[in-house]
Amino acid sequence: MTTVVENTRTQDLKARTHETHDALDQRIMANQPFATRENYARFLLAQYRFLRDADALYDNPGLARLFPDLAERRRYDSIAADLRDLDRPLPELREAPISSTLDVASAMGWLYVVEGSKLGAAILYKLAGKLGLDENCGARHLAGHPDGRARHWRAFTAVLDGLQLDEAAEQRVTAGAVAAFACMNRHLDQVYA
Repeated sequence: MTTVVENTRTQDLKARTHETHDALDQRIMANQPFATRENYARFLLAQYRFLRDADALYDNPGLARLFPDLAERRRYDSIAADLRDLDRPLPELREAPISSTLDVASAMGWLYVVEGSKLGAAILYKLAGKLGLDENCGARHLAGHPDGRARHWRAFTAVLDGLQLDEAAEQRVTAGAVAAFACMNRHLDQVYA
């Protein structure tokens, strides 16, 4: 007897966004963000813009009902402090592409990208350490959660996987994730132009 194991929503979303995610990772590392503090500061500018654009997620009432710890997941203030540590002014930004009233399915797609970036941040944090940066100076936004990155991620994916969504909402989750990856790519375009 063969047992068919269905993928979770998180696994399906990872598969649907794999190429986009991989291309983004390769693009970031091609710019050698950890070769010098100057390179790192440029990377921080792109990250700052992205986290600022995604910051409205943390004020989304629908997400707040799903995640009691939503406010503590926010990293925008941490990355602003990281830029100040490197004596970089905070860039003036246009209106954010999303608002706190974004529907929950689309918001979950965005949050999948933002929260998922914390897993990759473990490697980036170690690389930042070679530049003399850490959770107290310049790399706050890359530091892990006190409960551990994996545990924090599993708590997020448990909620994402447990949502009851119709097909239209499933498509909005994917579209939200794709939009978040595209947003980061636009910020890289601006920073590395």
